[in-house]
Amino acid sequence: QVQLVESGGGLVQAGDSLRLFCAASGFTFSHYVMGWFRQAPGKEREFVSTISRTGSSTYYADSVKGRFTISRDNAKNTAYLQMNSLKPEDTAVYYCAARPWVVSQVRDDYNYWGQGIQVTVSS
Repeated sequence: QVQLVESGGGLVQAGDSLRLFCAASGFTFSHYVMGWFRQAPGKEREFVSTISRTGSSTYYADSVKGRFTISRDNAKNTAYLQMNSLKPEDTAVYYCAARPWVVSQVRDDYNYWGQGIQVTVSS
């Protein structure tokens, strides 16, 4: 049974940092690209970042580039999203997702999704 479980969200102030975790099980983690997406109230779910199977390649949305860092530990079946210099516009539910083999920034390319975790940034 495939599971992606996010943790690490919460309420912070603008300028603070948070680290999100995505614990994966039920599939061969090292065969899958991992991605982070987010959805703010009334908006579409949007791409945030993705990382290749080995971690050698990473991609970011322009809105988070230079502030967020994606990483993974294949030995722990876990992906991470380090979020620094948070802004109120980063407030959203954050989802981790997985797709096999090939990196993609397209939401519909991802097969597996977590339940999401709330990140709220106050001004």
